[in-house]
Amino acid sequence: MAFVGTVWTGGDSEPAPGVVVLDGSGRVSHLGDDRSVLPADLLVLGGPNHWIVPGIVDAHVHLFSNGAAPDAEPELAGQLHTGVVGVRDLGAPSRLAIRWRTGHRPPPPGSPFIAVSGPIFTAIDGCPSRSGGPDGFAEPVTSPTHARWAVQRLAAEGIDVVKITLDGGGAGWAAPAPAVVRAIMDAHAAGLPTVAHALTATMVERALAARVDELAHTPMERLSPALIDRIAASGLSVTSTLQTFFSAGTGRAAAANAADLIAAGVQVRYGTGLGNSGTRPGVDPRELDRLAAAGLGRLGALRAATEWSATAGGMRRRTGRIILGEAAALVLLPASPLVEPGIWRTPSAVFADQRLTVAPNAQPQQGASTTRPGGAAHAPADPESR
Repeated sequence: MAFVGTVWTGGDSEPAPGVVVLDGSGRVSHLGDDRSVLPADLLVLGGPNHWIVPGIVDAHVHLFSNGAAPDAEPELAGQLHTGVVGVRDLGAPSRLAIRWRTGHRPPPPGSPFIAVSGPIFTAIDGCPSRSGGPDGFAEPVTSPTHARWAVQRLAAEGIDVVKITLDGGGAGWAAPAPAVVRAIMDAHAAGLPTVAHALTATMVERALAARVDELAHTPMERLSPALIDRIAASGLSVTSTLQTFFSAGTGRAAAANAADLIAAGVQVRYGTGLGNSGTRPGVDPRELDRLAAAGLGRLGALRAATEWSATAGGMRRRTGRIILGEAAALVLLPASPLVEPGIWRTPSAVFADQRLTVAPNAQPQQGASTTRPGGAAHAPADPESR
């Protein structure tokens, strides 16, 4: 199978005309601009106006929220078909999170790779113990000893990342004490990365003091230049979720913080906060534009949504790159995503986890037979995941 068009392999590479050939195991066997390597009977998708790019990874989703079905189908239905090849769920009951988690298995047909945090560590009466749905969305901890025990239990259940809520969430909400936060950071000893919900400057400082790896959102309270510099020096990364703040009418301070963080060299990766206000399944071109406007530019925003999100804590089996000899997770777009990010809503084809999903309007090039990656001929591909 081959994809032809403008190829952006990800990272700091520049887009260029070329061809990507996949072998029978779904790995990239050829990457370049020489089409003479294509056998006459090979399935070829794309053409001069198409783009071949790495698949998008959403580093912050909630697959079970606001009354969504326990099987997560409403939230997953629009993901793979718009080029999302991986998601990281940052808050769900353990019984659901472990069921969804991909781990070392291939994802089910039609589903992206899924990493999970399980329930969110918080204080007694802390956020989200009274919101976000019933049945174990929160893991309230009362002491450092309790926190360490809870981390070990969730690690044994198989979670990919530990999430903690530091902000009180408003009047009447509690926040974990600094000693408890430091105890939760013992997740590092279990090989688990840590993510903190910290929207205020005070709680960002608490996250820094505890050596949290990542902020789950761009903070909503304006951060001082000195705090921005401390974040940059610490290596703390940030997941964006800017559009959901704008949808709620509270995005300006977060966008200004994102611009300052990016200017200071902090890695700000793509994440939508799916399940929150104004979000919808699939790639969100508005989030890409928010990142571009914050200083990344459109190509930089794509890097934030591919390589940087794919290598976020807990994602494990993604690179966010198209790499010779490695398993492919790529998307064929009918036009340039740098000109119009909205093109992500209608990709021509998605290939990930050895499965091809082809849109109805994406037909093989004239003269090419339709051949499976394994070599057996079949009828023209239909719009179903394989």
